[in-house]
Amino acid sequence: MYGSESWGRFPKSNQRILSASALTSTPIPETASTILPFGQGRSYGDVCLNAGGTVLTTKHCNNILAFDRERGLIRVQAGITLEDLLTVIVPAGWFIPVSPGTQYVSVGGAIANDIHGKNHHCAGTFGRHVRKMLVQRFDGEEIICSPDIDHLFFNATIAGIGLTGLIIWAEVQLIPIHNAFIETENIPFASLDEFFELSKSSEKEYAYTVSWLDCVSSGTSFGRGVFMRGNHARAGVSKPKSVDLPIRPIVPFDFPSIALNYYSVKSFNTLYHYTQSRKNGVHTVAYRPFFYPLDSVLHWNRIYGSSGFLQFQCVVGKERGKEALRAILQTTVASGQASFLAVLKEFGDIESPGLLSFPRPGYTLCLDFPYRGSKTEHLMQQLEDLVVDSDGALYPAKDACMRPETFMKCYPGLDAFKKFKDPRASSSFWRRVCGDTEQ
Repeated sequence: MYGSESWGRFPKSNQRILSASALTSTPIPETASTILPFGQGRSYGDVCLNAGGTVLTTKHCNNILAFDRERGLIRVQAGITLEDLLTVIVPAGWFIPVSPGTQYVSVGGAIANDIHGKNHHCAGTFGRHVRKMLVQRFDGEEIICSPDIDHLFFNATIAGIGLTGLIIWAEVQLIPIHNAFIETENIPFASLDEFFELSKSSEKEYAYTVSWLDCVSSGTSFGRGVFMRGNHARAGVSKPKSVDLPIRPIVPFDFPSIALNYYSVKSFNTLYHYTQSRKNGVHTVAYRPFFYPLDSVLHWNRIYGSSGFLQFQCVVGKERGKEALRAILQTTVASGQASFLAVLKEFGDIESPGLLSFPRPGYTLCLDFPYRGSKTEHLMQQLEDLVVDSDGALYPAKDACMRPETFMKCYPGLDAFKKFKDPRASSSFWRRVCGDTEQ
């Protein structure tokens, strides 16, 4: 058994590790009990963990198999990271259709969690841009699926959190770009109402929108933040003064647990809001700082200490979502547990293909909390109750605390999904929310 952890570093897990590179239509050995594909481990909770079972790591399955540079259609093995993919496609005039907040996820992980990005309102989720896949079941059976071929299995594998089998390769439709730059604008807002107005007025003209939110301040500063919007730069745009640096600083050790506290986070939020408020006009930046600001510091999860952190990400509907967001922020502020990172975005109406896809029309809020035991878990339950009461949902890829009844209510496609789950597949998350106790 080997120790393993997700990006949130909670919970810890002991599991067997098997390399998927040795599999070519070969059944998984019977000595492996429950099985789960494992990409880069960038999920935050236990959805990528399989305590007491086996994980199939795909890190060596990272090749580009075919690239149609005229049509922007690329076939890749599931273990390739977005970082490695971008280094090939950007110079060729293409970009990934949907990008999360880090480039260090695998394509297989992007499909299994049906990731979303800053352009959800106009592009939907990653799964919408997958044209075909080869999936190997754990008994050795291989299934080619697409929106037109075995589409029900395809819909189960998109957002299937690795439980329908091992994705061997996938074909993804890319989007054309003129260069490697983004034209972006930062706009400070003083309240949630201002955010709602900015989001509505930006969705037609800007492909990418997202907001940083101060979730510590109260009084007249409650709900303030910075709205960021941007588009891929036009042809002939001048290069930015500063571009990507290949050398990135690293957090070399775990910070003491006291480092991130109410006062340090409040000071950071005040400083960040001030500095961003002084930036006026449209700026041209390289794509990596725009899409992946946290990737500029390697192993940044160590700032939360060895106990790790819990990430809370929800989506609430547009009708009741505004009041739900206020209640979530008020509860967070009242708890005194400061979230170092807080991101707010509006989801569009584009339907996700996956049976267990998280995005749906409304507003999505993401918060990070240093793990402080029962105190933090109690806050997460309070926030979960607010989401359920507003008919919202929690994101499995970011979750470590969701209760089974919440999962069943949030994901009405669950019963249909179970028909396509591989009998030998399981994960710590699945057993927690579905009561599957097979080992």
